[in-house]
Amino acid sequence: MARTQSKPIGAPDEVRQFPFGSLEIYAIDDLVFGRTIFEPGWRWSEHVKPIAGTDLCQYHHIGYSISGRLGVRMLDGTESEIGPRSVFDIPPGHDAWVVGDEAYITIDFAGMRSFARVDEGAQRILGAILFTDIVDSTALAERLGASRWKDLLAAQQQDVQFQLDRFRGRLVKSTGDGILAFFDGSERAIRAARAIVEAAETRGIGLRAGVHTGEVELVGGDLQGLSVHVAARVMAAAPGGRVYVSATTHELVAGSGLIFEDAGAHELKGISGARQLFALVSGGS
Repeated sequence: MARTQSKPIGAPDEVRQFPFGSLEIYAIDDLVFGRTIFEPGWRWSEHVKPIAGTDLCQYHHIGYSISGRLGVRMLDGTESEIGPRSVFDIPPGHDAWVVGDEAYITIDFAGMRSFARVDEGAQRILGAILFTDIVDSTALAERLGASRWKDLLAAQQQDVQFQLDRFRGRLVKSTGDGILAFFDGSERAIRAARAIVEAAETRGIGLRAGVHTGEVELVGGDLQGLSVHVAARVMAAAPGGRVYVSATTHELVAGSGLIFEDAGAHELKGISGARQLFALVSGGS
């Protein structure tokens, strides 16, 4: 049941510290808000990149700047500046830095769940790997034209990030027309996959998704290991609009309320032996 909620600024659920800055996390059910404080001298590529392990910030930021100024450079080299008392929308794939001698303070409504979060523990970790891909993307891009295709991808990426935040997933990287994401729970990975596929359908996009659970190596913010290849092949076997999972993942979510149908045994490219796959039918109650 919907209910009114509020939390006072200054009493965050979590605080993340990094050089020349900090992030306060405020969680209200599935929504995560961040209050960022970037001090003069802060730059994403110097002070957060070592934590993120990606060349550019891959989070989509939407919010309100309270004070200070922020410089932003996108992958294509275009630059802009965000001033105080402004609403902002910063797409994934950017560097950013504080301009001047005043701290840049914002309330950010998107992409904050995993921003500047340090992955602790062993470099080999167990979790659920999610791959997605747009089916017949070349034909769709040609039909829409470059401008509309770019806008559609941006909107779809925003949908993806919202669902990853909602189900506590981490965007590892974009893979052209899809994503690679990592979860600490198989059920959340599957539910996120289903939500992402359904959101894509509302935009006229045929998306397929695959989930496999296994051990991976965390190297420089990227995932490596056989489990990653298996997850990619599981996704490749799925038709548009479907979520396929491996037998391992299927066993781990027994009793979750998720309903599957047998998708048969598949020879996965580069993986020895046939693998049993299952197609998600329903998310249950």
